[in-house]
Amino acid sequence: MRVKLFDFDLPPERIALRPVEPRDAARLLVIRPDAVPQFEDRAILDLPYYLESGDVLAVNDTRVIRARLYGVRNRAGTSAPIEATLSRREGDAVWRALVRPAKKLRQGDFVSFACASGGDSLGADVLQKGGEGEVLLQFSASGSALDLAIDRIGAMPLPPYISRRRPADERDVQDYQTLFAQKPGAVAAPTASLHFTPRLLNVLTARGVAIAKVTLHVGAGTFLPVKAMDTKSHTMHAEWGAVSEEAASCLNKARSSGGRIAAAGTTSLRILEQAALSDGTIAPFSGETSLFIAPGYKFKSADLLLTNFHLPRSTLFMLVCAFSGLDTMKAAYAHAITESYRFYSYGDACLLFPAEKGA
Repeated sequence: MRVKLFDFDLPPERIALRPVEPRDAARLLVIRPDAVPQFEDRAILDLPYYLESGDVLAVNDTRVIRARLYGVRNRAGTSAPIEATLSRREGDAVWRALVRPAKKLRQGDFVSFACASGGDSLGADVLQKGGEGEVLLQFSASGSALDLAIDRIGAMPLPPYISRRRPADERDVQDYQTLFAQKPGAVAAPTASLHFTPRLLNVLTARGVAIAKVTLHVGAGTFLPVKAMDTKSHTMHAEWGAVSEEAASCLNKARSSGGRIAAAGTTSLRILEQAALSDGTIAPFSGETSLFIAPGYKFKSADLLLTNFHLPRSTLFMLVCAFSGLDTMKAAYAHAITESYRFYSYGDACLLFPAEKGA
């Protein structure tokens, strides 16, 4: 499909720069492609009433690391400021990263990263330089020592549409982390789960909805625009994920008993689809996935999808269009803009029902 089909205009004032307080005060747009009306304006606290006893909610338990580093490149008496966003670990001391400005770096350069307020520093050599601002960095520390250094000097990797308008601060250390965050490794939050609070979780549990934790360490590639003219020409960045035997058993038990699987976020849905067999059974999985979901894809795992509003021409918007239909989602986004919903990572949420198969 032509990528331009996934474009839409969003007024800048619709982009949320902070989450609402409390988190479960966000709005919820319920989208039913095959119902009349198609759209219902609700609140995230209404989510439990769209789920039933025996359903299971799959959530991503990845934890965001302080993946944005600020440093200086020194070369032959000249220097240049460098911003790096770590995207994927390649070894004990090696990370793949997206850097700005990429033209200021070349293979063999050395970059010294430090906290803005001074103190600790961390050095890295540029081992490789690829396209779209991607480099391979070998740090002067490794293993857990590198993890601690990144945690000390790094900043929360807010999406570009926020970081261009304000810097990350200490509020974001809590705001950009979900209630389920346990396993460090993500450089972007699984934002659908940012709406969950103990109060909302208690209501879901009391209603008989099970929680299954899966893992997908979201990479910085999630912020990259699709530059290809056609979806068939786009290649996803690989991300590491896992579905444990316990989670697979919980999901399969629900499905076999007549319950539904609801995915909290596109990241949860993608790892479920990676792990799903052709008959819809979820198998345990651990490894990398570069699964790209666009209209025409046949879903095997989830019956419902909770997600935030996504960027135009993004792989995430293409995924939701695959789930509920392109025309439905473009109409839903137009409705959301008219009704002043808050967009993107810190914004409001949608609850998507699937379009009829073949629609």
